[in-house]
Amino acid sequence: MPPRDDVLILGAGVIGLFCALELLRSGRQVTVLDRGAVGAGASHGNCGTITPSHANPLAMPGVIGKALGWMLQADAPFYVKPRIDPALWRWLLRFARRCNARDYAAGLARKGAWLKASRVLLAQTIAEEGLACEFDASGLLYVYRDAASLPAAHALAADLGGLGIEAVPLDGPALAREEPALRPGMAGGLLFPGDAVLRPDRLVSELARRVRELGGRIEEHSEVVGFVRDRAGNIASVATSTGARTARDVVLALGAWSPTLARGLGLRLPVQPGKGYSITYSRPALAPRRPLVLRERSVCVTAWSSGFRLGSTMEFSGYDSSLNRVRLDALVRGAGEYLREPVGPQLQEEWYGWRPMTWDDLPIVGRAPGLPNLMLATGHGMMGVSMSAITARLVGDLLLRREPVIDPSTCAPERFA
Repeated sequence: MPPRDDVLILGAGVIGLFCALELLRSGRQVTVLDRGAVGAGASHGNCGTITPSHANPLAMPGVIGKALGWMLQADAPFYVKPRIDPALWRWLLRFARRCNARDYAAGLARKGAWLKASRVLLAQTIAEEGLACEFDASGLLYVYRDAASLPAAHALAADLGGLGIEAVPLDGPALAREEPALRPGMAGGLLFPGDAVLRPDRLVSELARRVRELGGRIEEHSEVVGFVRDRAGNIASVATSTGARTARDVVLALGAWSPTLARGLGLRLPVQPGKGYSITYSRPALAPRRPLVLRERSVCVTAWSSGFRLGSTMEFSGYDSSLNRVRLDALVRGAGEYLREPVGPQLQEEWYGWRPMTWDDLPIVGRAPGLPNLMLATGHGMMGVSMSAITARLVGDLLLRREPVIDPSTCAPERFA
């Protein structure tokens, strides 16, 4: 018989490992499988910001026109590679239908609730478990170069304020005092004191350490290749490159790869791989005091004691594995329009990764329809780190039949039926 596990988690990124930690702390036994190394996917190269400030959904009124304009720019923050891909075009159509005031308001409230709750749980878990990941409750700054952008900034501040997410408007002189690393002449900004930052690769490494210390097993380079179901609809066994496994419960936390594996179970997850890029340097002499989002260029800037990262962009090009030099260079050019020192003295890494994007910009967390022992934990888009703690708590609540920490209907897989 194949080895039997209590809980088998597929995916050793930030979501899978946070779920493993939560379940171990709740008394379950856990094994985590990953096709590669721990945290080698989107958990590795993102900017590590913890952002209730990002509660506004990507689908909002007016974004379609802006996106169409960006399609004519090779280095724009958003790009769709032209190709025949029916699943992508269905996804984009559903996304476009949500770009209205009613759906925007509903998505804002739901996403905001997730991000606020996760921000609290994340800080608590880091402190309780002693996770050395350069966590800093520093807040975050949105920076605007163009005064024409400020009315939209103030409208965003009002939207977020209605959810209890504090946003402090800053004029140009106040912004310059707040952040000396900026070039002169910025129009203004928004300070989000409730945001935070950490080093994501170190968070994942620390999560793996604690999972192992608590008795969990992590098996790297063990790729899931298929499933066998029993007559009751449960997953009877999981076929991997290192042999078959059985488990009482299975958690699918494979990020952007989730829909590929889910198809083998008859599930159609509306998740598209949204490719993002980052460049990591050693820390410059004049580094920002807190994370920045350079709004007109959609570039995120993070400075840790151990390094300095420029990141962002959204590219829908399938699972294209090339490192697009045009898009990497756009990060540096964009940063150079705002920062006195836009790069550090030593280039350390150029990176890309795929985020699991849903068209309603909310994760997919809950029992899979028709598969009683499969729990889904995917579709977090660009908010994987920010939503990791609340996702893990909800997965634990659902598996252990506890009172859910947050309304599970907002992220239930059934909403796509």
